Amino acid sequence: MTEEKFTQAISDALEGEKKRNFVESVDVAVNLKGVDLKDPNKRINDEIALPNGRGKDTRIGVFARGSEFASIAAKSSANRVISSEDLDDLAEDKRKARKFTNEFDYFLAETSMMADIGKSLGVVLGPRGKMPRPVPPSADLERMVTGLQNIVTLRSKDKTTFHVPIGTNAMPQENLAENLEVIVKRIISHLDRGDQNLASVWVKTTMGKAVKVL
Repeated sequence: MTEEKFTQAISDALEGEKKRNFVESVDVAVNLKGVDLKDPNKRINDEIALPNGRGKDTRIGVFARGSEFASIAAKSSANRVISSEDLDDLAEDKRKARKFTNEFDYFLAETSMMADIGKSLGVVLGPRGKMPRPVPPSADLERMVTGLQNIVTLRSKDKTTFHVPIGTNAMPQENLAENLEVIVKRIISHLDRGDQNLASVWVKTTMGKAVKVL
């Protein structure tokens, strides 16, 4: 695999795109082969910081029980502070909880709330890979929030095909190509036979055509 291959794939995916009234996401679709995904140890479950960012805001919610922590959370860059009362309300309405969960990319939580969150919303958050990251008492919350801005999740579950966002079509092509290369190489690093376990890799915008990378 060469840098030129990734650059060409991005160029082809964006070439001739119609002007739309919204910014489109750019995703990579990975198809695996020869991997026993029934074995949880063979599944890909990782996070990676994109060198050029996601190209859009990452929505982050913070679960806060204590008044001091809630005050710190309210002053942070997080999009929403979720109280114990909010948690109880969501726990009573799973449909509402699912909709709420889908509005955020990541969650953080005061350590003392983790058990309650798992009991109340684990069945909603767990399958979506959105269980909160605990915030220890001595941790810098703002640093944790900003550190999530460029993170994407690589998660195959038990499926041979999975998708990962690499940015948006408003980003420079060279930035998208670098993000794509970093993601593909990280995925390959998890595979027993490296790129021999890749059936194919495709890249596409939300409304655009799929372009084969590998």
